[in-house]
Parts: sequence; structure tokens; C-alpha cells
Amino acid sequence: MHFTQIRRAGPRPNLTGFDPKAYASAAGTPANDPWAKREAWRYTGQFSRWNRFKGSFPGLGIATVAFAAYCGYEYLFMNDDHHGHAEGGHGEGHH
Repeated sequence: MHFTQIRRAGPRPNLTGFDPKAYASAAGTPANDPWAKREAWRYTGQFSRWNRFKGSFPGLGIATVAFAAYCGYEYLFMNDDHHGHAEGGHGEGHH
């Protein structure tokens, strides 16, 4: 048998007797959190999740609209006379 295929017979014995899964399930949310009122301001009003995200990228909306307008203008009004000739592109008539 290769040494990479050796498996243990079962889970390791817990030397301390502490069970983290039982501790996490018992911890839960306390019934009466004394800090709940003092922490509530962090998630309301100007500090709500949406308002924090909205302020993360100032000018992104204006920049997106301006870029889309420029791309539309370029597509519709700026002619590229260099390409698309029936001469085959870079032939003798090209300067």
C-alpha cells in the first residue's frame, strides 16, 4: 500500500473534551442583547448597505452614460474611409 492511501480508522480523539460544534449550536443569538440598540445605527439611514454601496463609486453612472453616448456617436457619425473599399484594402491605390 502506498503511504498516500493510509487512512485513519476513525476521527481523532478529543483530548480536551471540548466540542466546538456543540458550543456553536448552544451559543446562538442571545434573547436580550444589551448592545443591540447601540449597534442599530450602523445599519440604518445613511449607513445602510445600499447607501454605503451607492457611495463607493462616485461618478460611475455619469461616466457610463457618457461612454455609451460617445460609442453611439462614433458608430453613427464618424466614418472610417480607410477600410471597406472594393480595391482589396492595402493595394496600389493605398497611400
